[in-house]
Amino acid sequence: MSFSRTLVLTILLGLLLQLALPWWSIVFGGAIAGAIGTRNLFTAFMGGLLGAALLWGGYAAYLNDLNQGLLAEKMGVLLQGVGATGMLIITAIVGGIYGGLGALLGCWALKLFGPGKA
Repeated sequence: MSFSRTLVLTILLGLLLQLALPWWSIVFGGAIAGAIGTRNLFTAFMGGLLGAALLWGGYAAYLNDLNQGLLAEKMGVLLQGVGATGMLIITAIVGGIYGGLGALLGCWALKLFGPGKA
């Protein structure tokens, strides 16, 4: 239950925050989801990682479909021959790492400064 709560919160908060803030705002969404979603560090990290990877990978795939893969293909050439699908995977991995570390930060912050701490 706590994993799915962290996963869904990361996706929703990341989506809402990235409407108005820069790309790195996924960290804040993950941190809030990690603080609210679970008390387990591993569950927080994995929920944030998978939530952000799904959000960034899904949005990258949507944008890739809109431009028929032209941008991802050209970016792949800059990275020494990575294809459009490879660029989508790299995007999802990078987003997942940011979201997972953000959720881990939120869980740690709650353990350090949360209720019952002086």
